[in-house]
Amino acid sequence: MSGVDRPFPVTRGPLVFQPVKRRRCGACRSGPLALLVLEDGQPRCLDCADLGHLVFLPRGDNALTRRAREESGLSAVVVRFHRRRGRYERQGVMVEEEGLARAEARCLADAEARARRRERDAARRAAEDVRFVAAFAAEIRRLFPGCPEARARAVAGHAGMRGSGRVGRSAAGRALSEGAVTAAVRAAVRHGDTPYDRLLMAGVARREARSRVGGAVRAVLDEWAAGGSAGAGEAAGAGDSGEPGPGA
Repeated sequence: MSGVDRPFPVTRGPLVFQPVKRRRCGACRSGPLALLVLEDGQPRCLDCADLGHLVFLPRGDNALTRRAREESGLSAVVVRFHRRRGRYERQGVMVEEEGLARAEARCLADAEARARRRERDAARRAAEDVRFVAAFAAEIRRLFPGCPEARARAVAGHAGMRGSGRVGRSAAGRALSEGAVTAAVRAAVRHGDTPYDRLLMAGVARREARSRVGGAVRAVLDEWAAGGSAGAGEAAGAGDSGEPGPGA
């Protein structure tokens, strides 16, 4: 059964199809048709359906689509049947050319305002991130007073990077829970103060590698928790940068 013979989606105004199969207009016999309208079950080209003066606006820009329909006295939704999903899906709209031009002008007029809003939002998020990283670093220093301040800031910045999916961006991390903060520090020590990464590169299984370095990780955490000064470089040897590893 052809896609245009399926139950039609409910839309406001005329409905235009992108046919799945090659179809010709049942009135003027033009075709094959890229777009068609069904009247009494028969395909009609846009000209025969009195929609030939409309222009196609593909989906993708919601603001432009909404405004183009607002500016057009007549518009139509364009759909295509998706065989695998078994349903019609929107492809765009047909609108009046003059209405589209007015809609484009409206979108251009407020583009600068949207850009300024994005800049303000970015600045706000950056300020929030600075405050959060500072609070996370302070919590690291509270739980591990022996952790060097620069190392605490580096661990906090790595674990709390927005969009990273790391423990600092989890709900527990944002709440500065002791478990989340400790997990971030443990991961940083594992990657930065032990041969863990080299073991992984040598083909050692992750669990086995963790087991081998577990004692060294606990030693650093215990010393930091007790207020000691052991840090990156002392436990790992020369060449360690002190930066948290990728697993934090």
